[in-house]
Amino acid sequence: MRDRAAVAGIGMTALTRRSGRTELELAVEASRAALADAHLEAGEVDAVLSYHMNDSAPVVQVARALGVERLGWHNDITGGGTQAASILGDAAMLVACGVARTVLVYRALNGRSGKRMNTVSTGPQERFTVPYGMAGPIPMFALAARRYLHETGLGEEHLHAVVAQSRENAAGNPRALRRDPLSLRDYLSRPYVCSPLRTVDCCQETDGACALVIRDARLAPGAPRVRAVVRGGGAGCSSMDRSPDVTEIFSAHVAAPLWDASGMRPSDVDVAMLYDAYSWLVPRQLEDFGLAVRAGLGEFLLARRHTSVNPHGGLLSEGYVHGLNNVAQAVRELRAGRETALVTGFGGSYGSAALLVHG
Repeated sequence: MRDRAAVAGIGMTALTRRSGRTELELAVEASRAALADAHLEAGEVDAVLSYHMNDSAPVVQVARALGVERLGWHNDITGGGTQAASILGDAAMLVACGVARTVLVYRALNGRSGKRMNTVSTGPQERFTVPYGMAGPIPMFALAARRYLHETGLGEEHLHAVVAQSRENAAGNPRALRRDPLSLRDYLSRPYVCSPLRTVDCCQETDGACALVIRDARLAPGAPRVRAVVRGGGAGCSSMDRSPDVTEIFSAHVAAPLWDASGMRPSDVDVAMLYDAYSWLVPRQLEDFGLAVRAGLGEFLLARRHTSVNPHGGLLSEGYVHGLNNVAQAVRELRAGRETALVTGFGGSYGSAALLVHG
């Protein structure tokens, strides 16, 4: 599917902490904006894809509200951050095999005022973990973070460098919810959610929606191309009882296949949209994707050599639309003259990554 599909349009709603609107209304607004950006009418859409955690509007409802009278391939994909990059692959495969020419992709949620990601799950696994304080995702990833910091020699000043750079990048982004600078002193004064993660080390809970239009590249000349997408994982920080390394997140599993599938190298990437659900995931992904080396990570971060990571502020500072807003920013960067953008999606030891290239 290499270069067979292109991202022809992007759209977003305002990002807020209380939208006062339904997920359907948010999804429709973002989708209409993406279609307008691609200079298309709703009737030209022949496939609709979305991902959710039982917190969104179904694709058939969105298609009906948009006025898509003849709906072809459509799918509501169960999943969160792991889908942020790989849903591009789903769309590109539909295009490459001739099932669709125009695919609408969206993610909509009231992640702050509605169903919140950081609530305690009551599934069977949590019956064993909650009594030990593992309530929700933050304690689990905090445990992995503590081990990672120990193994790499990174500390508070390095996590601060990640968060502070995110704020600096977001300063000029009117969509971003967090744009104030963050000094080391201010960072250290913030309370822990679960050590070593403070409140500012965790991504935001946001209401909003984002949408993309993916087309046959022949119908979208000049639009950013989907070069390669991979999805996978293994034993790691989402299944700590079965893992030899609780710090081994998705990037340890998908980085090599991504370079193989794309025929590209880390040096080809000039902007990286890394799924920064928690600050420590940035250095871990930098080393896994070959954008930095472990031995020099501390210096790399303190010298702010990661300024090209999430130039819009990412999930830590712009907002949290389950990573799809990072994909939209990759398209903006490529339209502005960047050559190659890396986009990732996180779900513990499972996830996805994509490379988009200038059209």
